[in-house]
Amino acid sequence: MNKLYNTLVCAVLVMVSAGAAAAAPAVGDTYVYRVLNGYNREVRGQITHRVDRVEADRVTVSITPDTASLGLAHTEVYALDGNWLRHPLINHDQPVDYEFSPAYPAFVFPLDIGKPWSVRVSATNPATLKRNSVRVDGEAESSAHVQVPAGAFDTIKVTRRVYAGDWDGFLSETNIMETEWYAPAIGRVVRSEYQSKYIDSSRISRVHVWNQGDWNVVELVSMSPR
Repeated sequence: MNKLYNTLVCAVLVMVSAGAAAAAPAVGDTYVYRVLNGYNREVRGQITHRVDRVEADRVTVSITPDTASLGLAHTEVYALDGNWLRHPLINHDQPVDYEFSPAYPAFVFPLDIGKPWSVRVSATNPATLKRNSVRVDGEAESSAHVQVPAGAFDTIKVTRRVYAGDWDGFLSETNIMETEWYAPAIGRVVRSEYQSKYIDSSRISRVHVWNQGDWNVVELVSMSPR
């Protein structure tokens, strides 16, 4: 199952620093992340993000997993501040490619500790033209020093609760929990965790039981340039 599309989230491209401006992205910039199963810490593989095109208002990035279990190679598009213009979102444990308007608010700068945001955006599936209303409740929660394979970083921990707007018959909308550790010094997320759940009321009588999705942990392994 290609659930890892949701872990390809903004695990790489945030072009604006919480403090000083981060270096502008350039064609050829490459970031490699490893993906772990959060339940048992098993390494599932690696995903490479490469900047393919930089325009006045957007950055196009190719996403290439090194194993089929992490999903298919595809393209994502980001605004210059790292928020999503085209990006997969998990719907009932499956990745769905969406175009967002306005941009999906992964971050709202400046990332002042304790700063919350709640934004609703329109998500359109370009293949079907189906449109969902997606709500993102985010917060710059705390500062944290984290160690990943690429090194040690001072970060801002950002949490987001996402309501995917994907109700379908007996299926409730998917609830997604996104946690990311953003390093202002490099203008990038260096660690991420993603979990999702939904209710299938056709399988229950009186008690609502959540169907739990994957728990994926994504960590920066290398970056070029550094």
